Amino acid sequence: MEQNVTERMQLAGYKLTPPRLAVLQVLDETDEHLSRAQILERVQAVQPAIGRATVYRTLELLIRLGVVRPIYLGEQNVCFTRADRGHHHLICSECGQVVEFDECTVGQLQETLAQRLNFDIRGHLLEFYGLCERCQG
Repeated sequence: MEQNVTERMQLAGYKLTPPRLAVLQVLDETDEHLSRAQILERVQAVQPAIGRATVYRTLELLIRLGVVRPIYLGEQNVCFTRADRGHHHLICSECGQVVEFDECTVGQLQETLAQRLNFDIRGHLLEFYGLCERCQG
């Protein structure tokens, strides 16, 4: 993890500082979708001296570098995850409920596309939109 991130940051003219590493570790240690506030809370639980602006700027930098991906869950809810992980959701278009699922058969397609198009695929996001059981009735 750190080697690839460190290389990306160096190529872009940045260093993997302790605050940046702390944000990445928080995202690596969970399977949950975390908001900015939740990431800040978890970073400060380990390193209280790291401020909100530093965490938020770090998230924006990591997004620009393709290391972290924002996930928009509903109109106002933005969460974050590592970009190198596949992510799969069912999203209700009516109430905004999000159901995460692990079943994914995209692996073979990903390999085929990577080889055929000579493309270094680093992750994917699969979302299905529709109506949840409650909104159907």
